[in-house]
Amino acid sequence: MEPDRVVVDLERFLADRGDQLLRTAVLLTGSKEAGEDLLQAALERLLRRGPAIEGNPEGYLRRTLYHLAADRWRQQGAWRRQLRLLRPSLGAVAADPFAEVDQRDSLVRLLRQLPPSQRAVIVARYWDQLSEAESARVLGVSVGTVKSAAARGLRRLRELSDITRDPRDVAEREPTREHTT
Repeated sequence: MEPDRVVVDLERFLADRGDQLLRTAVLLTGSKEAGEDLLQAALERLLRRGPAIEGNPEGYLRRTLYHLAADRWRQQGAWRRQLRLLRPSLGAVAADPFAEVDQRDSLVRLLRQLPPSQRAVIVARYWDQLSEAESARVLGVSVGTVKSAAARGLRRLRELSDITRDPRDVAEREPTREHTT
């Protein structure tokens, strides 16, 4: 199909079904702005596929909307879980506006205690929010190296953060074990 015809067909389709597709996207994301972004991303994929899609593209667009929304939910959920590793009190809202600055400062101090390779992986994965593959490419290492360095780095950060806390707080979180002889 010629490019002008594709554009005309897509414009006609969006004039007919665009509102319903946007409504679906808004319901999937929870906000109008995020829904518009989601629909835009789905339309970009549709345009890349172009001539490979025959007939009405609504099914392809709806399926793409659902898949993109599910990907975003997974990414957000994974990010929240990863963030909890660095900030156990994620759910608590800081009443003090300086508390967040103090917390960030303590995190940076903890990061500086890590070996450079672990620090680089932690920053790339959790601060810059890069995927394992993206982190590996940026750092020039394998994905396996990123995974192991992240695991070791997070474990070390937990250990270091436990050391800097009040020992009574750490003792309360750990189960007590009775010693029998």
